[in-house]
Amino acid sequence: MSGHTHDDIDWADRLSQLRMADTLDAEALTPIARRLVSGLPEHPTVVDVGCGAGGMSVLFARELARRGGGTVVLVDATPKLLAEAQRAVAEAAAGSGGPAAGAVEVVGLLGDLADPGLDVPAADLVWASGVVHHVGDQQAALRTLAGLLRPGGVLAIAEGGLELRCLPWELGVGRPGLEQRLHAARAAWFARMRGGLPGSVAMPYGWTRALREAGLSDVESFGALIDHPMPGSDLLREYVVHRIGWLADWAAEWLDADDRAAVATLTDPQSPHFLGHRDDLYLFGAKAIHSGRLR
Repeated sequence: MSGHTHDDIDWADRLSQLRMADTLDAEALTPIARRLVSGLPEHPTVVDVGCGAGGMSVLFARELARRGGGTVVLVDATPKLLAEAQRAVAEAAAGSGGPAAGAVEVVGLLGDLADPGLDVPAADLVWASGVVHHVGDQQAALRTLAGLLRPGGVLAIAEGGLELRCLPWELGVGRPGLEQRLHAARAAWFARMRGGLPGSVAMPYGWTRALREAGLSDVESFGALIDHPMPGSDLLREYVVHRIGWLADWAAEWLDADDRAAVATLTDPQSPHFLGHRDDLYLFGAKAIHSGRLR
């Protein structure tokens, strides 16, 4: 099976970037995992749909172990990512030991939210981060996710928020404002990606209304601030190099030749302008989480 999914993105090729993002996001997302798990029954089942490299489920596993145990079910359409997620989450579950720690079972299932008949165990919490917008009919996808819940269960999705910023306005190569133009180019790419998905339909309202339309109540939204100030760590610099190269690759046709040349220079380890040598990189943005409960 290829790493490409129905959205024609090779997610397996992005594994190293996903791992880095998971590490950088962990501090901000740990309170989110704790908040979502805290209201669940004893020994709950948590299903992570589109788990990627498993970063959020690592945090869920630690929280479950801390409160007596449970089950984490990982679902992804890319075998390489699913295998990495199972490894990472099992390692986190085993490493959350202690006299009061509970056992956490880790289950991996190959599956895609866009496929009919997604079959997973009934869940007390379903988590889907950056997944729903890759399905043509987002409202139908939310109904599918809500259908995985036990009565009283919670669906939480991470969609939207504030786009990550990581670069100074001027970089010494190319025109100032490169990052803003990369974001604009990505928005154009995103619109075309959405329009090209099988069964793509508009959803002209926000995520909280969409959750209510999916039959959920107690709907709310909250955020997680991603804030890594200058000077960034070696890991942050490596991530920024990957991120800027990825943005430029995906949105190349919406960038002019000067911006493409600037990105090539900035991501070239042999260049005097290589981003990996800078001490003024940072990460600042926010993830938006939207949740609702099945009554």
